[in-house]
Amino acid sequence: MAKKTEEVIDEPVDTEQAVPEAPAPEPAGLQLSDIAAVVKIIDVVTKRGAFNGDELGDVGSVRNRLQAFVVASQPEPEEKK
Repeated sequence: MAKKTEEVIDEPVDTEQAVPEAPAPEPAGLQLSDIAAVVKIIDVVTKRGAFNGDELGDVGSVRNRLQAFVVASQPEPEEKK
């Protein structure tokens, strides 16, 4: 039968190692460019026939509201004197 041996190591162990902090997550948010991109995506997928005819009313309604929001949110152009 094999002889059991236990070896005790009496050395200090550094348990407080420097752990780099995780980067702070970026806040989730939408930009006007994101909403404008959604309007373009809706236009493209509609042209490709991705929606049934009975769905087009709802899709068009959402698209028009998004487009109106983008237009209304654009800064007014400054008039040159």
